[in-house]
Amino acid sequence: MIALHHVQVAMPAGAEDDARRFYAEGLGLTEVDKPAALRGRGGAWFRAYDDHGTVTAEIHVGVEDPFAPARKAHPALLVDDLDAVADRLAALGFEVDRSQEHTFPGHRRVHTFDGHGNRVEVLEP
Repeated sequence: MIALHHVQVAMPAGAEDDARRFYAEGLGLTEVDKPAALRGRGGAWFRAYDDHGTVTAEIHVGVEDPFAPARKAHPALLVDDLDAVADRLAALGFEVDRSQEHTFPGHRRVHTFDGHGNRVEVLEP
């Protein structure tokens, strides 16, 4: 295996703005255009880049019908300022759970939920 290319999480139809608010505004990811052949399906794609422009994480938020949020399964994203990200998410009205902040050796972490109720873990080494 070389690397993980992307993770997909689900959303209900027509909820792209909620995805943008969480993944772009809250987490600081960059929305990228979906390929033309996939645009009609709805959803949105987001990427993180390092200082050299290399993609370091990619999340695809896709329409699922019927929709059910992932409350246990989740992507986990590494950040360099956990407090800033957690504070930004909380200020936007997203739940930030710090109850397991010190339970993962070598990292601090929080769990949050996107605008569709999907669990997302955010970690800082």
